[in-house]
Formats: sequence, structure tokens, C-alpha cells
Amino acid sequence: MITQIGSLPYKDVRMAVEYSLRHDIPFLPELPDLGEAMFEYIKTPGQLSCLDEWKEAVRGYGTVKIQCVGPATLLFDPRSDYSAEEAVDKSYEHIFKIVNGLDVGKIILFLDEPSLGYVGFDYQELWEPLFASFDVIPGVHVCGNMNWDQLFDSDLVKIISFDASKEDITIYDKYRNDKRIAWGVNRTEEVKDFRGGDLLTLPCGMDPAKYVVEDCERNLEKLIEIAKRV
Repeated sequence: MITQIGSLPYKDVRMAVEYSLRHDIPFLPELPDLGEAMFEYIKTPGQLSCLDEWKEAVRGYGTVKIQCVGPATLLFDPRSDYSAEEAVDKSYEHIFKIVNGLDVGKIILFLDEPSLGYVGFDYQELWEPLFASFDVIPGVHVCGNMNWDQLFDSDLVKIISFDASKEDITIYDKYRNDKRIAWGVNRTEEVKDFRGGDLLTLPCGMDPAKYVVEDCERNLEKLIEIAKRV
């Protein structure tokens, strides 16, 4: 049940991959210190420093998790300058290069959409060709304010990832619409309604300038302890 969104403070590829493998569901590391922030790596899709070593390390695994900056964020965010078609194409190309040759049982794909709560267009039209093109379990990661009804009503998304340390969506304790939740948490108390198939991750709101390699071990131990209690 334990995984992570993806960004790690490592500069050493081997250490980042080894850390990923210690999670129940290994995740593809992104290393911002090596220029792999979301608006940077998408300029050259698939060029992640950990990708080849990680693919080899997870060969034969039952389930892994990958992620890609979502097209809605690429279209909306002022740091990027893409048309709707270009945004979908960029995300598609990045995902394709990740899954190509990825020899595992199941792939969870999160579209990383931190700006989703602020867009004023039908973002699901952008997601549909992506989720339809790949044999993945479709998920979306959202930070900040969001009309959660839209996500829980969506026929496209199976897993909703959010920062439970900041957002409270307990209105959906009874109404899940068959959705799984990836709880971004620091404390057990932040997991309000854990169910079979749900995931545990770290919250996304950590200050990158303060997130250092030494934190990784403590964070994993924290998630393991939370997993024992939920």
C-alpha cells in the first residue's frame, strides 16, 4: 500500500532506485536536483535519469507506479506555453517512453495535476486519449483546492491522490463511486477512511529546499508506522 508521488532529493541514481524498491509499490523516481522538475523534464519527454535502471530493477514486479505532469497543468500553468494538442502530445510521449519495455504485471499511472482546481475548461477531454492509449490503472494527483465531485464522478479515474494533511474530503467516506484514494499523510489521524486498495504516500507540500536525502529514511519509516495502524 505504500508508494510515493515521485520526486526525490537524491542526486545518485542508484540510491534513488534502491529507495524506490523499498516501497510496497515501487515508483519511478524524478530527481529535481538533476533538472527533473515537471516543467523541465517534459521538454524532453522520457529523459529521466533513473528510468533505465529503474525499469531493469522492477522487471517482473507485480505492480509499479509511474507519473507524468498532466496536460491540464501544461495547458493552464503560466510556466508552460503549450496548446491543448501540444500538451496532450507531450504527456503522451513521456508516458510512452516510460511504459515501453516496462515488464511488470500492473502499472498505476498518476497524471500530476497540481493546478487542476483552478482550470476553467473540461480537463477530462485531455485525459481521455492518454488513459485510453495505455494499459494502466488511471489515477490523478491533485494539490490544493478542488471540486472533488468532478473527480469522484469521473468515469476515467480509478485512484485519486491528494494531500490529506491539508485537505479534508471526508464527505466521501460513504460515497466513493468505486474510487481508490492515495492518502498523502504525515500522521495516522490524517487517514480518515482507509479501505482495501487504498494507498499511502507522503504529502506533496514539502518545501523542496528543505527536503533532503536524510529525510527519506525518516519519511519511509513514518509511512510504515502509519500503514500498521490504518
